[in-house]
Amino acid sequence: MASMRLQDLEKIYHQPVFQLIDQARSVYCEHWQDNEVQLCTLLSIKTGGCSEDCSYCAQSSHYHTGLEKENLLTVEEVMSHAHRAKESGSTRFCMGAAWKGVREGTEKFNQVKDIIREVSKLGMEVCVTLGELTDKAAEELKEAGVTAYNHNLDTSPEYYPQIVTTHSYADRLSTIQAAQRAGMDVCCGGILGMGESVTDRLRMLEVLSNFNPAPESVPINCLMAMPGTPLEESGAVDVFDLVRMIATTRIVLPKTKVRLSAGRAHLSREGQALCFYAGANSIFYGGKLLTAVNPKENEDLELLRQLGLNPQEPRKTCLARAEEAVHAAA
Repeated sequence: MASMRLQDLEKIYHQPVFQLIDQARSVYCEHWQDNEVQLCTLLSIKTGGCSEDCSYCAQSSHYHTGLEKENLLTVEEVMSHAHRAKESGSTRFCMGAAWKGVREGTEKFNQVKDIIREVSKLGMEVCVTLGELTDKAAEELKEAGVTAYNHNLDTSPEYYPQIVTTHSYADRLSTIQAAQRAGMDVCCGGILGMGESVTDRLRMLEVLSNFNPAPESVPINCLMAMPGTPLEESGAVDVFDLVRMIATTRIVLPKTKVRLSAGRAHLSREGQALCFYAGANSIFYGGKLLTAVNPKENEDLELLRQLGLNPQEPRKTCLARAEEAVHAAA
C-alpha cells in the first residue's frame, strides 16, 4: 500500500483502537513472519554546536542547554563503540553529526568517510545522519559504505515552520531524494509530542507514503523534552496515541521497518509490548540515543525474550561486503 491520501489515513487511524491494532497485526504477519526485531545502535560522532534551530534539539547552538560541544570523534573512538555494538547484538550502526549538512571535499567529511569504511568492515548496516546532502556527497557516502541515510521529516509540511526556521521542508525532501538517487536506503520518520495535531502526524505519513521507493525504515519518536529548548515544557505522549501511529504506519507501509525510537525510556514494558504487537519491528538499542537516555541492553533483551521476539540476524549483503572489504585491505 502506498500513495495514501489524508482522508484515507484518517479513516484508518480513527478506527476503534482494537480494530486498528488487529488490522495492523494482520498486515505485519503477512509481511514479517520471523518475529524479528532489528537492534540498532545510535552514536553521536560530533556533538553540539549545531547552527540549526530545531526546537526539540539540545545540540542546537541557539539554545542554552548545558550540553558540552565535542569535536568529531576519531576513527579509533568510533570503532571502539562499533565493536561493542556488534558484540551486543546490533545489526545496524547509526552515526549522527550535529551540523547543518555535508560539505564534500572538506577534511571532516573525508574523516567521516574513513569512519564509514571501517565500520562497514564489521558486517553491520551503516546508517548516518549528517544533515543536508548534495547529489555528489550522497554518492560519496554510498561509495564509502553507507547502506541507509537518516533524515527525518519530523512533522507535517504545515507545522514544520513552527519547529524549525533555519531550513525548509523542501530542503528536507531534497536531501532525501539525493540519498535515494545515490542508491541508499532512506530512514525517515517523525517526532510525536511537539504540539502538533493528529492531522499533522497523518500529513507527515501521507508524505512518507508517497516516497518512491518507500522508506526502508520509519522511526517513530516521542519527544524527549530537553531543558533549555523551546519545547522543554512539553508533556508526555499518550501511549495509545503512539500505538495508533505505529499501527497506522504499519498498515500504510507494510514492508517498511517501523522503529520504536526516542522516548522508549518513558514507556512501560506493557506499552512497548503493545507497540510491538501493533507492528513495530525495530528499536534503538543501548543506554544512550545521541544525548538522551534509553533502556539498557539487558532490559531490552529480557523484554524481547519474554515476548518471544528474536533479535534480527545481520543482512547477508552486509556480511558479504564486509568480507570483501577485509580482503581488499589485506
